[in-house]
Amino acid sequence: MNHREIRKKFLDFFSSRGESAGGNHKIVASSSLIPDDSSVLLTTAGMQQFKPYYLGKKDALEDFSSKNTASIQKCFRTSDFDEVGDETHLTFFEMMGNFSFGGYFKKEAIAFAYEFIVKELGLEISYVSIFKGFENAPKDEESRKIWQDLGVKNIREEGIKEVFWGPTGKEGPCGPATEIYCKNSNGQDVEIWNIVFNQFFFSGSREELLAGDSGKKLETLALAGVDTGLGLDRLAMIIQGAPTIFETDLFNFVFFKLPATMDIRAKRIFSDHLRGIAFLVSDGVRPSNKEAGYLLRRLIRRLIVYEKYQINVSNFFKPLIEEYGDFYPELNLEIIGKVFNEEREKFGEILRAGLAKIKKMETIDLKAAFNLFQSFGLPYEIIKEAGGEKVKDLTRADFEKEFEKHREISRAGAEKKFKGGLAGTDAMSMKYHTATHLLHQALRQILGQHAAQKGSNITPERLRFDFFHPQKLAEDEKQKVEELVNQKIKEALPVSFEEMSVKEAKEIGALGVFEQKYGEKVKVYKIGDFSKEICGGPHIANTKELGHFKIKKEEAVAAGVRRIKAVLE
Repeated sequence: MNHREIRKKFLDFFSSRGESAGGNHKIVASSSLIPDDSSVLLTTAGMQQFKPYYLGKKDALEDFSSKNTASIQKCFRTSDFDEVGDETHLTFFEMMGNFSFGGYFKKEAIAFAYEFIVKELGLEISYVSIFKGFENAPKDEESRKIWQDLGVKNIREEGIKEVFWGPTGKEGPCGPATEIYCKNSNGQDVEIWNIVFNQFFFSGSREELLAGDSGKKLETLALAGVDTGLGLDRLAMIIQGAPTIFETDLFNFVFFKLPATMDIRAKRIFSDHLRGIAFLVSDGVRPSNKEAGYLLRRLIRRLIVYEKYQINVSNFFKPLIEEYGDFYPELNLEIIGKVFNEEREKFGEILRAGLAKIKKMETIDLKAAFNLFQSFGLPYEIIKEAGGEKVKDLTRADFEKEFEKHREISRAGAEKKFKGGLAGTDAMSMKYHTATHLLHQALRQILGQHAAQKGSNITPERLRFDFFHPQKLAEDEKQKVEELVNQKIKEALPVSFEEMSVKEAKEIGALGVFEQKYGEKVKVYKIGDFSKEICGGPHIANTKELGHFKIKKEEAVAAGVRRIKAVLE
């Protein structure tokens, strides 16, 4: 049975069941990987789009004409990023699930799962697990009895870490679960279906729940619900008798097409990341230095490293869409290819230099690894991947500690920039200082709002301006920045300042380092309607005094930080 047939069988099964308990399941399309729920970065489970129905904020009968739904949800879990490469872990995956919002509960949910696995698919259940209880959440004896009545004898009790699920995000519905295990082709027991009974609400995170010391209690939900997750990748592995998920037909378009010179771990990472990139891009994520965009950038850059095996990554996007496009029509070959190739171009130059440097190094300790990160923008994953034995002792935890230490030093340095950033207070220094405000705003307009000031240094001869940006500026980008600054100079904009509170400065959109501590009052310098920035001054009175602005050099300073050197002619 191929993956298309598995999806169809699952949805057909549930669309025809549930009439006596809230109505037949309404088939609901997968929601985006970018969730409406602000408490999570990406969609990690099928239940996320249904969270309001469990909480009683929305009525399923009104929206679906049924208290029951079923879906096949695109999911992306960042927690497994470093585990990808083994036999089981993925970042992107598909979760098939059935859900009920007061329509049915344990008896029906378990019966549906048993019927689908045993009767529809003809698989044998190895064993099931039930919740053994925890504080004010009792042992799930009800589920035990239901399984026994269905003839399942191997029932195992497990704890809160294994079979009590949720909440997702900062708070939400949660409850005990029962899990179904089947044997794979190697005779190992694999969990394939997790059936969660949302009976409770916890006003904290899962981490707080597990810690048990937050002082927060489980509250019983007025509307008990069912939330299940059946991983398509794992189910396909069992049905198709594949030794791992990567050898199912879900990965046929890529895994077996990779060169023999790649080791098995590299093939798995490549196959996983390729899917993740395609689906993230098609749902609107773009490479950046923060949040989901940063995850996408990490995936893309990791794949670019594998092009050392003479692979053209872009050649795999078309067969991927041929494999998945009929079920996920949002996959767009042109957009995926464009985003990937743009990022490859941006990263290619520094990557080549960084890899050449790694090749020459005999050993790479933590300090050397972080220098590679600062000098070439190479993230931990690429240093670890390309360094091989040279970085065997390097850990992500140590790398992130070093990163945090560096960030604290940088933050302290950044606090100085709003005290003037001046080496002197002569007329030319004042001109250059004013020009940095124009440059800052021009960069944000041309490159995006992320291009915030990182630091500056001004002398009577030139200005030096550091700002956040992930790659080298293209020639046309530099030209546009120059032109915009010179346009504002020609407009003869008045320069003025006003004292106000930090709160008022924020409200009018003034730029500033708001994580630092200011006094009760700050100066906000305005250049016409073009620029508003907290600054200590001093400045000239009108932009017409500046002359002609010219960028002389643009270069990297550290990972994600660029530097412009410019003069007034």
